[in-house]
Amino acid sequence: MTYIESVTLDAEEPAAARAFYTDALGLDTQIRVGPAREPSTGFRGYTLSLVVAQPATVRGLFDAAAAAGGTAVKPVKKSLWGHSGVLRSPDGALWKIATSAKKDTGPDDRGEDKVVLLLGCDDILAGKRFYVGRGFGVAKSFGRKYVEFAAAEGSPVTLALYQRRALAKDAGVSPEGTGAHRLAIAAGAESFTDPDGFAWQPPAAG
Repeated sequence: MTYIESVTLDAEEPAAARAFYTDALGLDTQIRVGPAREPSTGFRGYTLSLVVAQPATVRGLFDAAAAAGGTAVKPVKKSLWGHSGVLRSPDGALWKIATSAKKDTGPDDRGEDKVVLLLGCDDILAGKRFYVGRGFGVAKSFGRKYVEFAAAEGSPVTLALYQRRALAKDAGVSPEGTGAHRLAIAAGAESFTDPDGFAWQPPAAG
């Protein structure tokens, strides 16, 4: 099964973006930051989700991220699926902080978090076939709407595919966007580009 080592995000100010992820969100090797190389406007075609154990942790992380320079896009809110909020990080990436839990079971204790990379696809079934061919096993699949792949043991990032317009709507932004994704996924032994233009590359040595 394919192992995702990390996701690299391009930023105009890499040092500031790196500090945001480590200090506000407590992320380390899962998210790396590099210098911005290509222009990008509007929706970049993906979101990242930080899935935590309970609502208190969602609120605590969301507030910490907003105080550290993140911009609230959708405030934390309770829904049928749990609690979640969306913010834009200083480098421009969209982050959803979420839990499926309806109530708190204790104090705000981070515990084990799950990072999910959701790629916006024009054709979910084509994307699913492509990634299955690349060694990903399917964990969840809902027709042409959503696919989540099984994460290899120890992989810090889970991959999922969502219909592009639905993904933008879920994040609370317009689906329109041009330019680079400003995203690179580190996994495997060779570089390739998927059907929706997302770049994969071998993990950097060291």
